Amino acid sequence: MQITLNGELQAVPEGLSVAGLLRELDIAARKVAVERNLEIVPKSAYETTPVEDGDRFEIVHFIGGGGRGRRESD
Repeated sequence: MQITLNGELQAVPEGLSVAGLLRELDIAARKVAVERNLEIVPKSAYETTPVEDGDRFEIVHFIGGGGRGRRESD
């Protein structure tokens, strides 16, 4: 089956949930936000939300870092 993932066509196995898709892509679910067909998928629904032929996904990775630096006004 074909989906669009971050703007690129990709073939994936049938019968996946969003959680299964993330496992298939080797992506840690706790470090991403998933949008399916322009709607955010809550993490609590990853296991029960199906991946269907033609779906459009945007997966955004959270990146940690930064620090508590001083502002110029401090």
